Amino acid sequence: MLDGYEMYDLTQPWSQDTPAWPTYDNPKVWYEKSLDTEKVNGQKIEFMNHTGTHLDGEKHFVAHGRDIEQVGLDELVGDAVVADISDKVGDYDVYTSEMIEDVCDVREGDILFIHTGYQEYAWHTENADPHRYFCKHPGPNAEFAEWCKEMDINYLILDCGSADHPMNTVIRDIRPELAEEAADHLGVDDLDEIFPPEGYQLMHTELFPEGTIHVENAQVPEELLNERVQIGTFPWRFRGGESSVCRCVAFK
Repeated sequence: MLDGYEMYDLTQPWSQDTPAWPTYDNPKVWYEKSLDTEKVNGQKIEFMNHTGTHLDGEKHFVAHGRDIEQVGLDELVGDAVVADISDKVGDYDVYTSEMIEDVCDVREGDILFIHTGYQEYAWHTENADPHRYFCKHPGPNAEFAEWCKEMDINYLILDCGSADHPMNTVIRDIRPELAEEAADHLGVDDLDEIFPPEGYQLMHTELFPEGTIHVENAQVPEELLNERVQIGTFPWRFRGGESSVCRCVAFK
């Protein structure tokens, strides 16, 4: 234990029941060796990188981007703030930089944890609702991405399925009935008015080339909401990795 610090695990549990991002294969875990026959347990795992709490790397969307190994610990550990906007947003809502600045002391170069409240619906919780968690969570538009650039945000952490609004991802195409529901909720005839094609998955496509990556499917305890802390994210030292499962820890 670090003297004077308390540690908080910001990571979801991981198992063969952890759902991957929609359209991705779910994980498989099995025993290649077992105690009953070979006197040793040995598990084999097959999974997509985007399963459970994971760090999206630049290479996920940028061919010439850094792999996971190239993202140094000095970048992954640093000053952070947890912004609780859970009472400002619900299904399909668009969050803004103003919402973040209204609730916490966010500073240039911070690691920013955005608490939407949708961790309540993650697969392992009492109110588990993966459909709502992945397909209906709030998300940002172009204004927020530009603000992240202006603030030189180190990296983002989200307590929901994606850093992008679900209607700015493949979910809009594979679930047209939800796109219709979202458009009605947002008061537009066409979702292109809010999420134009040129800004598709902008939290990935526009921020990753700037070096601002993110962690998805994290969680945070109530006592850290709107607090300044230090956060460390620890992925595999994955040479060539476009993304990686990771452990996320807050230090206070």
